[in-house]
Amino acid sequence: MIKKILVAVAGRGLCEEMLNMLLDIPSFKTASVTVLHVVPPQISSDTMSEKLEEGGKILAEAIKSIHLDPSQINPRLKQGDPKDIVCQVADEEDADLIIMGSRGLGRIQAILENSVSQYVFQLTSRPMLLVKDDTYVKKLRKIMVAVDGSESSQQCLQLAISFTKDIPGSQLILVHINKDLSGKSSEDFSANAQNDPVLAPAIEAVKRMGISYRCVSGIGKPGPELCRLAEEVSPDLLMLGSPDRRPNVAKSFLDLDRLLGSSLSDYIRVYANCPVLLARTTSA
Repeated sequence: MIKKILVAVAGRGLCEEMLNMLLDIPSFKTASVTVLHVVPPQISSDTMSEKLEEGGKILAEAIKSIHLDPSQINPRLKQGDPKDIVCQVADEEDADLIIMGSRGLGRIQAILENSVSQYVFQLTSRPMLLVKDDTYVKKLRKIMVAVDGSESSQQCLQLAISFTKDIPGSQLILVHINKDLSGKSSEDFSANAQNDPVLAPAIEAVKRMGISYRCVSGIGKPGPELCRLAEEVSPDLLMLGSPDRRPNVAKSFLDLDRLLGSSLSDYIRVYANCPVLLARTTSA
């Protein structure tokens, strides 16, 4: 259940649009919303004052555009390194979901261009909903969820079900990518998706809730194949379980491989053509 939402805004309006789509879901209407804008350090106090004033206007416009009574919104204007501040505020507010914009930068480019969303994704264990700058935000009707039988995908499925069951006319698209099959075409595998044993528990869970669903299967590398299917199916939201596999002793250290974009979650973050919700789960 999503009870506390942190929205990091930058003046582009996409995160606010995404939040408004979520607020159409009845279970989200009671969620508390914190809207955050971060002003990076400036070279002079005069410039800092100007940027804080500008940030205040960005924050006010964001609050005005959100379909909630302003009294239900907690506005926060902070100064500092956005990467650190977003994580800090998420912890302070105990956010169940972070909504952020993303430029969709990949690998080394994300580091060289100081990608905030990439660093926050690396450092937080909280679910994140990323909206790329070139993404068209739509009402949530088709939600696509990746299923692979893992604990993180099971938890992601439950979150997707909690979303979909309250949306009239919605459809949950269950997708499984099998990278081990050989001698079969992707078309043959997808045609038999309804009988995919990995999808069977998900189908049963969805049926119990009376949710309309569709099964899709693919063969190949999970990242490119998931993005290909998302292009084909055109979901309004793609949901993916994204476990945090770092041991507790290494929580404070950056994982270079993940910062360089080698994980499945990071590939989807960069290349998917729709908003992406990474349902984070922590393992010891």
